[in-house]
Amino acid sequence: MTPRKGTTAPHRAADALQRASGALSTAAMARMESDMPWFRELSAEDRSWVGVIVQAGIRGFVDWYRLAGRDQPAPGGTEMVAAVFGVAPRALAGVINLQQTVDLVRLSIEVVESNVEELLEPADAADVRAAVLRYAREVAFATAEVYARAAEQRGAWDARLEALVVDAVLRSEPDETLLSRASALGWAGRGDVAVVLGAIAADRSDTDTFDEVRRSARAAGMDALCAVQGDRLVVVLGGVDDPRAAGEAVADHFGDGPVVVGPVASDLGQAHVSARAALSALRAAPGWPAAPRPVRSSDLLAERALAGDGHARRHLVEEVYLPLLHARGTLIETLTAYFERGSSLEAAARALFVHPNTVRYRLRQVADLTALAPTDARDAFTLEIALVLGRQSARTL
Repeated sequence: MTPRKGTTAPHRAADALQRASGALSTAAMARMESDMPWFRELSAEDRSWVGVIVQAGIRGFVDWYRLAGRDQPAPGGTEMVAAVFGVAPRALAGVINLQQTVDLVRLSIEVVESNVEELLEPADAADVRAAVLRYAREVAFATAEVYARAAEQRGAWDARLEALVVDAVLRSEPDETLLSRASALGWAGRGDVAVVLGAIAADRSDTDTFDEVRRSARAAGMDALCAVQGDRLVVVLGGVDDPRAAGEAVADHFGDGPVVVGPVASDLGQAHVSARAALSALRAAPGWPAAPRPVRSSDLLAERALAGDGHARRHLVEEVYLPLLHARGTLIETLTAYFERGSSLEAAARALFVHPNTVRYRLRQVADLTALAPTDARDAFTLEIALVLGRQSARTL
C-alpha cells in the first residue's frame, strides 16, 4: 500500500478503512450469522436494521478518525446515538435486548481489529487499534443510553396506563379496553379481585412504593395495579383467595392510618364494586380507632351506614335485619331484649319469661344466621344499627 504524497497517517488509515468498510460490514454480518443464534432467529427486516447499525458504526469511526485521529475525543451521548443508531433503536429496542446489542458491538469491533493488520500499514495499525477501542467504548455507552431512554419512556407510558386502569376501577367505568390495558401491564387476569386503600407513605417515592407493592403481591401469588390519587394509595389485587390475607400482604407499604380492603369481585370488570366499598370504608374508618390494619370493608358496615353509605344501609337491612325478621321463633324480640338490658342473659330471660339457656340458644341462632355474634361487642354494635335501620325502613320483604 503506497501512501499519497502529503497524506497524514490518520487520513491514510481512514482511506484504507473506508475502502474496506463494505467488506468489514459483510464480514461482521457473517460472524453474527454463525456465532449468534438469536441473530439467525430475527426477521429479514430486523437483520437489515442490524446491518445498518454495523455500517453506521464503521462509517462513524472512519469519519471521526479521519478528522481528528487520537487527539479528539470520540463523540458521545446524543451525537453518538444519532450517528450510529439513527432511527433503528425505536424499531429494535423491543426485539434485541441490551446484552445482545453489546454482543453485537463487541463482535463488530473484533472483526475490525482482526483485519487491521491486512488493511493498514504497520506504522498505522497500532494507532488505529487503540482508536477503535476508544470509539467502541463510546458506542457501548451510547447503547446503554438508548436502552435506558427507551426503558424510561416505556416506564412513563406504563405508569400513565396503570393510572388510567385504576381510575376506571374507582370511577366505576369499566369498558372493553380495561382488560386489554391491564393485560399490557402484565395483569394475568386470574382469580378474584379486591381493592386495597390507605394513605401513601411519606418517606418513599411513589415509584418505590409501587415496586414494593408489586414484589409483595407477586410473592403472595397475586397481580397488582397501583396508583396514587390525592393522598391515597390505591392497590388493585388479582388472584385473591382471602381479602384479609391479601390486604396483609401489602399493608406495610401504606402510610400511617387505616388500610381497608374491599370485598372480593369476580374479575377486573367488577372491581369497581370492591373499590366503592373500600372508599366508603376508608371515609368511615375514623369511627373505629381500634380497627385492625388492614380492616375489611364489611367490618365497617355500621360506621359506613352512619356516614351515609346507602349500600351499607341496604346490606344491613337485607342481609341482617330481614333474615332475623323472617326466621322462626322470636329472634328479633330476643335480640332487642338482650340489648335493652345491657347484654345480660339473665335480665333478657326474665323479660321474655324464658330460661337463660333459651336466650343463649337464640343468640347462637342469630350468629349462625348473620355471621354476627351478639356477645361480641363489635358485632353487637353492628346488629343494633341493623335493627334501627330495619325498623326505619319498615320493610317486611
